[in-house]
Amino acid sequence: MTDEVAGAGEWRGWRAATQAALYGVDGTGGFYRRPEGPAGHFRTSVHASPLFAGAVAGLLCRVDEALGRPPSLDFVDMAAGRGELVTGVLAALPPEVAARTRAYAVELADRPAGLAHRIEWLSEPPREVRGLLFANEWLDNVPVEVAEADPAGVTRLVLVRADGTERLGEPVSGAEAEWLARWWPTAGEEGLRAEIGLPRDTAWASAVSCVRHGLAVAVDYAHTADARPPFGTLTGFREGRETAPVPDGSRDITAHVALDACAEAGARAAGGAGRGRTARLLTQRAALRALGVTGARPPLALASTDPAAYVRALAGAGEAAELLAPGGLGDFGWLVQPVGIPDPLDPSPPADLSRPADPPLPAGPPDPRPDDDH
Repeated sequence: MTDEVAGAGEWRGWRAATQAALYGVDGTGGFYRRPEGPAGHFRTSVHASPLFAGAVAGLLCRVDEALGRPPSLDFVDMAAGRGELVTGVLAALPPEVAARTRAYAVELADRPAGLAHRIEWLSEPPREVRGLLFANEWLDNVPVEVAEADPAGVTRLVLVRADGTERLGEPVSGAEAEWLARWWPTAGEEGLRAEIGLPRDTAWASAVSCVRHGLAVAVDYAHTADARPPFGTLTGFREGRETAPVPDGSRDITAHVALDACAEAGARAAGGAGRGRTARLLTQRAALRALGVTGARPPLALASTDPAAYVRALAGAGEAAELLAPGGLGDFGWLVQPVGIPDPLDPSPPADLSRPADPPLPAGPPDPRPDDDH
Protein backbone atom coordinates (compact mmCIF):
# COMPACT_ATOMS: atom_id res chain seq x y z
CA MET A 1 0.00 0.00 0.00
CA THR A 2 1.10 3.57 -0.60
CA ASP A 3 0.52 6.84 1.23
CA GLU A 4 0.36 8.82 -2.00
CA VAL A 5 -2.86 10.47 -3.01
CA ALA A 6 -4.61 7.89 -5.15
CA GLY A 7 -6.92 8.09 -8.10
CA ALA A 8 -10.42 6.69 -7.72
CA GLY A 9 -9.33 3.35 -9.19
CA GLU A 10 -6.56 2.49 -6.68
CA TRP A 11 -7.46 0.03 -3.94
CA ARG A 12 -5.83 0.63 -0.53
CA GLY A 13 -6.45 -0.27 3.08
CA TRP A 14 -8.37 2.29 5.10
CA ARG A 15 -5.29 3.20 7.10
CA ALA A 16 -3.28 4.36 4.09
CA ALA A 17 -6.31 6.00 2.48
CA THR A 18 -7.18 7.92 5.64
CA GLN A 19 -3.58 8.98 6.24
CA ALA A 20 -3.41 10.59 2.80
CA ALA A 21 -6.89 12.11 3.02
CA LEU A 22 -6.37 13.70 6.44
CA TYR A 23 -2.68 14.58 6.47
CA GLY A 24 -1.58 14.68 2.85
CA VAL A 25 1.70 13.67 1.25
CA ASP A 26 5.19 14.85 2.28
CA GLY A 27 3.77 17.51 4.58
CA THR A 28 1.40 19.03 2.02
CA GLY A 29 -2.34 18.77 1.44
CA GLY A 30 -4.86 16.83 3.47
CA PHE A 31 -8.01 17.79 5.35
CA TYR A 32 -6.28 18.72 8.60
CA ARG A 33 -3.87 21.09 6.88
CA ARG A 34 -6.67 23.25 5.45
CA PRO A 35 -6.67 26.87 6.69
CA GLU A 36 -10.06 26.75 8.41
CA GLY A 37 -8.89 23.99 10.77
CA PRO A 38 -11.08 21.41 12.46
CA ALA A 39 -13.37 24.07 13.94
CA GLY A 40 -14.55 24.84 10.42
CA HIS A 41 -16.16 21.42 10.19
CA PHE A 42 -17.08 20.14 13.65
CA ARG A 43 -17.48 21.26 17.23
CA THR A 44 -15.60 19.67 20.12
CA SER A 45 -15.82 20.20 23.88
CA VAL A 46 -13.17 22.90 23.48
CA HIS A 47 -15.44 24.88 21.17
CA ALA A 48 -18.59 24.18 23.20
CA SER A 49 -17.60 26.15 26.28
CA PRO A 50 -14.63 27.83 27.98
CA LEU A 51 -15.59 25.72 30.99
CA PHE A 52 -13.76 22.83 29.36
CA ALA A 53 -10.47 24.70 29.19
CA GLY A 54 -11.09 25.88 32.74
CA ALA A 55 -11.51 22.28 33.91
CA VAL A 56 -8.31 21.22 32.14
CA ALA A 57 -6.55 24.16 33.81
CA GLY A 58 -7.86 22.88 37.14
CA LEU A 59 -6.50 19.44 36.35
CA LEU A 60 -3.12 20.95 35.51
CA CYS A 61 -3.14 22.69 38.90
CA ARG A 62 -3.77 19.34 40.60
CA VAL A 63 -0.84 17.84 38.70
CA ASP A 64 1.25 20.85 39.76
CA GLU A 65 0.41 20.16 43.41
CA ALA A 66 1.24 16.47 43.02
CA LEU A 67 4.62 17.41 41.55
CA GLY A 68 5.38 19.76 44.42
CA ARG A 69 4.93 23.00 42.45
CA PRO A 70 8.09 22.70 40.33
CA PRO A 71 9.84 25.76 38.89
CA SER A 72 8.73 24.64 35.42
CA LEU A 73 5.41 22.91 34.66
CA ASP A 74 4.60 21.48 31.23
CA PHE A 75 1.24 21.50 29.47
CA VAL A 76 1.12 19.61 26.15
CA ASP A 77 -1.97 19.96 23.94
CA MET A 78 -2.00 17.02 21.51
CA ALA A 79 -3.84 17.53 18.19
CA ALA A 80 -4.08 21.20 19.06
CA GLY A 81 -6.13 22.29 16.06
CA ARG A 82 -5.48 26.01 15.92
CA GLY A 83 -4.43 26.30 19.56
CA GLU A 84 -7.86 26.89 21.07
CA LEU A 85 -7.44 24.62 24.10
CA VAL A 86 -3.90 25.59 25.07
CA THR A 87 -4.83 29.27 24.77
CA GLY A 88 -7.88 28.75 26.98
CA VAL A 89 -5.94 26.78 29.58
CA LEU A 90 -3.26 29.47 29.91
CA ALA A 91 -5.95 32.11 30.33
CA ALA A 92 -7.72 30.09 33.04
CA LEU A 93 -4.66 29.29 35.16
CA PRO A 94 -3.93 31.24 38.33
CA PRO A 95 -1.21 33.82 37.52
CA GLU A 96 1.38 32.10 39.71
CA VAL A 97 0.89 28.76 37.93
CA ALA A 98 0.66 30.35 34.48
CA ALA A 99 4.02 32.05 35.06
CA ARG A 100 5.68 28.66 35.57
CA THR A 101 3.89 26.84 32.74
CA ARG A 102 5.62 25.88 29.51
CA ALA A 103 2.92 25.43 26.89
CA TYR A 104 3.22 23.19 23.83
CA ALA A 105 0.78 22.73 20.96
CA VAL A 106 1.33 19.53 18.96
CA GLU A 107 -0.17 19.67 15.47
CA LEU A 108 0.83 18.82 11.89
CA ALA A 109 -0.73 21.94 10.38
CA ASP A 110 1.22 25.19 10.20
CA ARG A 111 1.32 27.48 13.22
CA PRO A 112 -1.72 29.79 13.12
CA ALA A 113 -1.23 33.52 12.90
CA GLY A 114 -1.76 35.37 16.15
CA LEU A 115 -1.00 32.46 18.48
CA ALA A 116 0.74 33.63 21.66
CA HIS A 117 4.52 33.54 21.28
CA ARG A 118 4.93 31.65 24.54
CA ILE A 119 3.17 28.60 23.05
CA GLU A 120 5.65 26.31 21.29
CA TRP A 121 4.25 24.79 18.08
CA LEU A 122 5.54 21.26 17.47
CA SER A 123 4.83 18.33 15.18
CA GLU A 124 5.65 15.84 17.97
CA PRO A 125 5.40 16.07 21.76
CA PRO A 126 8.50 17.05 23.71
CA ARG A 127 10.42 14.05 25.04
CA GLU A 128 10.72 15.17 28.66
CA VAL A 129 7.28 16.20 29.92
CA ARG A 130 6.81 17.05 33.58
CA GLY A 131 3.21 18.05 33.90
CA LEU A 132 0.07 17.27 31.89
CA LEU A 133 -0.15 15.83 28.38
CA PHE A 134 -3.75 16.22 27.19
CA ALA A 135 -5.06 14.63 23.98
CA ASN A 136 -8.58 15.81 23.16
CA GLU A 137 -10.02 13.99 20.14
CA TRP A 138 -6.62 12.94 18.84
CA LEU A 139 -6.76 9.16 18.80
CA ASP A 140 -9.98 8.96 16.76
CA ASN A 141 -8.04 10.52 13.88
CA VAL A 142 -5.07 8.15 14.08
CA PRO A 143 -5.80 6.08 10.94
CA VAL A 144 -6.61 2.39 11.36
CA GLU A 145 -7.36 -0.56 9.15
CA VAL A 146 -10.94 -1.82 8.87
CA ALA A 147 -11.68 -5.55 8.85
CA GLU A 148 -14.81 -7.49 7.87
CA ALA A 149 -15.81 -11.15 8.01
CA ASP A 150 -16.46 -12.68 4.57
CA PRO A 151 -19.16 -15.28 3.76
CA ALA A 152 -16.84 -18.07 4.92
CA GLY A 153 -16.22 -16.32 8.24
CA VAL A 154 -12.68 -15.26 7.36
CA THR A 155 -11.80 -11.79 8.65
CA ARG A 156 -10.32 -9.75 5.81
CA LEU A 157 -8.97 -6.22 5.39
CA VAL A 158 -11.40 -3.80 3.80
CA LEU A 159 -9.93 -2.00 0.79
CA VAL A 160 -11.23 1.35 -0.41
CA ARG A 161 -10.87 3.68 -3.37
CA ALA A 162 -10.77 7.46 -3.19
CA ASP A 163 -14.47 7.63 -4.11
CA GLY A 164 -15.39 5.51 -1.07
CA THR A 165 -16.08 2.25 -2.91
CA GLU A 166 -15.02 -0.79 -0.87
CA ARG A 167 -14.12 -4.44 -1.41
CA LEU A 168 -12.54 -7.15 0.72
CA GLY A 169 -8.81 -7.84 0.48
CA GLU A 170 -6.44 -10.32 2.06
CA PRO A 171 -7.14 -12.08 5.38
CA VAL A 172 -5.96 -10.17 8.45
CA SER A 173 -2.71 -11.65 9.71
CA GLY A 174 0.22 -11.08 12.06
CA ALA A 175 0.05 -8.46 14.79
CA GLU A 176 -3.24 -7.10 13.44
CA ALA A 177 -4.89 -10.53 13.73
CA GLU A 178 -3.53 -10.86 17.26
CA TRP A 179 -4.96 -7.46 18.16
CA LEU A 180 -8.39 -8.45 16.84
CA ALA A 181 -8.35 -11.73 18.71
CA ARG A 182 -7.49 -9.92 21.94
CA TRP A 183 -9.61 -6.82 21.64
CA TRP A 184 -12.31 -7.08 18.95
CA PRO A 185 -13.05 -10.61 17.64
CA THR A 186 -15.65 -10.67 14.84
CA ALA A 187 -16.85 -14.18 15.76
CA GLY A 188 -16.69 -15.25 12.09
CA GLU A 189 -20.16 -13.90 11.28
CA GLU A 190 -20.45 -12.52 7.75
CA GLY A 191 -20.59 -8.73 7.55
CA LEU A 192 -19.37 -8.00 11.06
CA ARG A 193 -16.71 -5.29 11.05
CA ALA A 194 -13.99 -4.05 13.33
CA GLU A 195 -11.47 -1.22 13.36
CA ILE A 196 -7.98 -2.51 14.17
CA GLY A 197 -6.78 -0.12 16.84
CA LEU A 198 -3.15 -1.23 16.97
CA PRO A 199 -1.78 2.09 15.54
CA ARG A 200 -3.69 3.97 18.24
CA ASP A 201 -2.25 1.78 20.98
CA THR A 202 1.21 2.50 19.59
CA ALA A 203 0.56 6.25 19.28
CA TRP A 204 -0.78 6.50 22.83
CA ALA A 205 2.08 4.45 24.28
CA SER A 206 4.54 6.74 22.51
CA ALA A 207 2.84 9.83 23.92
CA VAL A 208 2.75 8.39 27.44
CA SER A 209 6.44 7.50 27.21
CA CYS A 210 7.19 11.23 26.86
CA VAL A 211 5.76 11.93 30.33
CA ARG A 212 8.56 11.62 32.87
CA HIS A 213 6.39 12.68 35.81
CA GLY A 214 2.80 13.82 35.68
CA LEU A 215 -0.36 12.78 33.90
CA ALA A 216 -1.40 11.77 30.38
CA VAL A 217 -5.08 12.05 29.43
CA ALA A 218 -6.86 11.01 26.24
CA VAL A 219 -10.43 12.17 25.64
CA ASP A 220 -12.35 10.63 22.76
CA TYR A 221 -15.33 8.80 21.32
CA ALA A 222 -14.86 5.39 22.90
CA HIS A 223 -16.03 1.84 23.44
CA THR A 224 -14.76 -1.08 25.50
CA ALA A 225 -14.52 -4.83 25.00
CA ASP A 226 -17.89 -5.57 26.59
CA ALA A 227 -19.74 -3.35 24.10
CA ARG A 228 -17.96 -3.17 20.73
CA PRO A 229 -20.21 -1.89 17.91
CA PRO A 230 -20.76 -4.91 15.62
CA PHE A 231 -20.45 -2.98 12.38
CA GLY A 232 -17.76 -0.50 13.41
CA THR A 233 -17.95 3.28 13.70
CA LEU A 234 -16.10 4.62 10.66
CA THR A 235 -17.71 7.84 9.43
CA GLY A 236 -17.03 11.27 7.94
CA PHE A 237 -17.75 14.90 8.80
CA ARG A 238 -17.84 17.98 6.59
CA GLU A 239 -19.11 21.49 7.25
CA GLY A 240 -20.89 20.51 10.45
CA ARG A 241 -22.66 17.45 9.09
CA GLU A 242 -22.03 13.71 9.21
CA THR A 243 -21.22 12.24 5.81
CA ALA A 244 -20.03 9.02 4.24
CA PRO A 245 -16.34 8.31 4.98
CA VAL A 246 -14.95 9.08 1.54
CA PRO A 247 -11.11 9.35 1.65
CA ASP A 248 -10.74 12.14 -0.90
CA GLY A 249 -9.39 14.87 1.40
CA SER A 250 -12.65 16.83 1.48
CA ARG A 251 -13.81 15.74 4.93
CA ASP A 252 -12.81 14.42 8.32
CA ILE A 253 -12.65 10.63 8.64
CA THR A 254 -12.97 9.27 12.14
CA ALA A 255 -13.73 6.12 14.10
CA HIS A 256 -14.36 5.62 17.81
CA VAL A 257 -11.46 4.43 19.94
CA ALA A 258 -10.96 1.13 21.78
CA LEU A 259 -9.75 3.04 24.82
CA ASP A 260 -9.31 -0.09 26.92
CA ALA A 261 -6.70 -1.36 24.46
CA CYS A 262 -4.96 2.02 24.50
CA ALA A 263 -5.05 2.00 28.29
CA GLU A 264 -3.18 -1.29 28.49
CA ALA A 265 -0.54 -0.10 26.00
CA GLY A 266 -0.10 3.22 27.81
CA ALA A 267 0.17 1.57 31.21
CA ARG A 268 3.00 -0.60 29.92
CA ALA A 269 4.78 2.47 28.53
CA ALA A 270 4.35 4.36 31.80
CA GLY A 271 5.48 1.47 33.97
CA GLY A 272 8.78 0.72 32.24
CA ALA A 273 10.78 2.30 35.05
CA GLY A 274 8.34 1.43 37.83
CA ARG A 275 6.78 4.88 37.64
CA GLY A 276 3.46 3.98 36.08
CA ARG A 277 0.21 3.49 37.95
CA THR A 278 -2.81 1.67 36.62
CA ALA A 279 -4.74 3.62 34.01
CA ARG A 280 -8.41 4.42 34.53
CA LEU A 281 -11.32 4.80 32.16
CA LEU A 282 -14.23 7.06 33.01
CA THR A 283 -16.78 9.17 31.24
CA GLN A 284 -16.32 12.87 30.58
CA ARG A 285 -19.32 13.45 32.78
CA ALA A 286 -17.57 11.81 35.76
CA ALA A 287 -14.24 13.48 35.02
CA LEU A 288 -15.64 17.01 34.70
CA ARG A 289 -17.77 16.63 37.80
CA ALA A 290 -14.62 15.62 39.68
CA LEU A 291 -13.10 18.87 38.41
CA GLY A 292 -16.02 20.96 39.65
CA VAL A 293 -18.16 21.26 36.50
CA THR A 294 -21.65 20.43 37.79
CA GLY A 295 -24.22 22.11 35.55
CA ALA A 296 -26.18 23.23 38.63
CA ARG A 297 -28.58 26.11 38.04
CA PRO A 298 -27.95 29.29 40.06
CA PRO A 299 -30.36 30.03 42.94
CA LEU A 300 -33.44 31.89 41.77
CA ALA A 301 -32.94 34.48 44.50
CA LEU A 302 -29.86 35.71 42.61
CA ALA A 303 -32.15 36.90 39.81
CA SER A 304 -33.59 39.59 42.07
CA THR A 305 -30.42 40.56 43.92
CA ASP A 306 -28.03 40.55 40.92
CA PRO A 307 -29.83 39.92 37.60
CA ALA A 308 -26.68 40.22 35.48
CA ALA A 309 -24.84 37.67 37.60
CA TYR A 310 -27.86 35.37 37.42
CA VAL A 311 -27.90 35.50 33.62
CA ARG A 312 -24.18 34.77 33.48
CA ALA A 313 -24.51 31.88 35.91
CA LEU A 314 -27.48 30.50 33.99
CA ALA A 315 -25.53 30.60 30.74
CA GLY A 316 -22.63 28.81 32.43
CA ALA A 317 -24.99 26.14 33.74
CA GLY A 318 -26.26 25.58 30.21
CA GLU A 319 -22.73 25.22 28.86
CA ALA A 320 -21.84 22.81 31.65
CA ALA A 321 -24.95 20.76 30.94
CA GLU A 322 -23.82 20.38 27.32
CA LEU A 323 -20.38 19.16 28.37
CA LEU A 324 -21.98 16.64 30.76
CA ALA A 325 -24.92 15.56 28.61
CA PRO A 326 -25.78 11.84 28.41
CA GLY A 327 -25.95 10.78 24.78
CA GLY A 328 -23.57 13.58 23.83
CA LEU A 329 -20.33 15.11 25.07
CA GLY A 330 -20.78 13.68 28.56
CA ASP A 331 -20.43 10.16 27.17
CA PHE A 332 -16.92 10.74 25.83
CA GLY A 333 -14.30 8.46 27.32
CA TRP A 334 -11.42 9.80 29.43
CA LEU A 335 -8.32 7.63 29.68
CA VAL A 336 -6.26 8.82 32.65
CA GLN A 337 -2.66 7.59 32.99
CA PRO A 338 -0.65 8.85 35.98
CA VAL A 339 3.13 8.62 35.76
CA GLY A 340 4.95 8.82 39.09
CA ILE A 341 2.10 10.65 40.85
CA PRO A 342 -1.26 9.67 42.38
CA ASP A 343 -4.32 9.93 40.14
CA PRO A 344 -5.39 13.59 40.50
CA LEU A 345 -9.01 12.73 39.64
CA ASP A 346 -9.56 9.93 42.11
CA PRO A 347 -7.45 9.06 45.15
CA SER A 348 -9.17 5.70 45.54
CA PRO A 349 -7.63 2.51 44.09
CA PRO A 350 -7.98 2.47 40.29
CA ALA A 351 -10.35 0.13 38.49
CA ASP A 352 -9.40 -3.05 36.68
CA LEU A 353 -8.48 -2.25 33.07
CA SER A 354 -10.57 -5.14 31.82
CA ARG A 355 -13.72 -3.20 32.69
CA PRO A 356 -14.48 0.53 32.50
CA ALA A 357 -14.56 2.44 35.76
CA ASP A 358 -17.88 3.51 37.25
CA PRO A 359 -19.80 4.98 35.49
CA PRO A 360 -19.19 2.76 32.46
CA LEU A 361 -18.66 4.05 28.98
CA PRO A 362 -21.84 3.66 26.90
CA ALA A 363 -21.82 1.60 23.72
CA GLY A 364 -21.16 3.78 20.67
CA PRO A 365 -22.23 7.21 21.99
CA PRO A 366 -23.97 9.49 19.49
CA ASP A 367 -21.45 11.74 17.80
CA PRO A 368 -22.18 15.39 18.70
CA ARG A 369 -19.86 16.88 16.07
CA PRO A 370 -22.35 17.46 13.25
CA ASP A 371 -24.74 19.61 15.27
CA ASP A 372 -23.50 23.19 15.62
CA ASP A 373 -26.46 23.88 17.94
CA HIS A 374 -25.74 20.92 20.23
